[in-house]
Amino acid sequence: MVSQDAIKAVFEKALKLKAHESCLIVTDTVKEHIGRPFYEHARLITPKSRIIVIEPTQEHGAEPPQDVASAMLEYDVQLLITHKSLTHTSARIKACEKGARIASMPTITEDIANRCLDIDYEALKQESNRIYGILSQAKTVRITTELGSDVTMTIGSSKILGKTGGFIDQPAVVGNLPEGEVHFSPETCDGTFVVDASFPDLGLLSSPLTFRAKDGMVYEITGERSEELIQRLDRVGPRAYKVAELGIGLNPKARIIGIVLEDEKVLGTVHIALGNNCSYGGDNDVPLHLDGVITRPDIYVDSKKLVEKGRFI
Repeated sequence: MVSQDAIKAVFEKALKLKAHESCLIVTDTVKEHIGRPFYEHARLITPKSRIIVIEPTQEHGAEPPQDVASAMLEYDVQLLITHKSLTHTSARIKACEKGARIASMPTITEDIANRCLDIDYEALKQESNRIYGILSQAKTVRITTELGSDVTMTIGSSKILGKTGGFIDQPAVVGNLPEGEVHFSPETCDGTFVVDASFPDLGLLSSPLTFRAKDGMVYEITGERSEELIQRLDRVGPRAYKVAELGIGLNPKARIIGIVLEDEKVLGTVHIALGNNCSYGGDNDVPLHLDGVITRPDIYVDSKKLVEKGRFI
């Protein structure tokens, strides 16, 4: 059961839902047991609340049914509580363009909700602002790890997301909940990155996956479960191999559990995603977005070390 403290934290601290606003909860048959308590609480705040239950989409980043996409254009505040992520979809982007503020909670479990949603959002905002300020003035980010990662990315014209640190209280703002990352879509990406913690639907990794990239595209993936991943990417096509995101985790309550929604928020980790980058102003509009989580990184921003072995300097 999702605790009332967690539910109240979402509506009162993060979304700040008002009685005059409309609220939509989009969930699916896998996560309905979590989505429905949020709907019941929303009804106590505003009579203009609605829940839509869909069948799970096939992949993270795949579009919801058209009638759901249309409904998303009509509500002020939205929670996307689904098995597969709707964060990087045209439906979500268009809803935000119309002014909706949206909390996306793909793959969330009751345990994640109860541990990671009721946090100090003001403290998280301050730290997110600090990292956002550093990245917004930077040109390059380099990631190295003891396992062999050495990859350099340029930020270019990408939007840098996560500045609000969990406060989803202004029009056209979107955030993942649990919150706790500052992230962007690299313009270029060259080198090797070794994902050692977790990967979507593969869970906790018993051995790492190694990715080699050039000119922003992954050209080689090796490791124990690499063939499984390659088949998954190939079903989408060559553009699935685009390096779509670099994120830095900032949530002090998050821990590595094998579910990327939480894992990518762990303080001092980084995650690198392949696939859709439209949320950042990119044009790689593919129905897939997959984040691999990396622990104990060294992070260099314009050659200045920001993080050493997962600890902020």
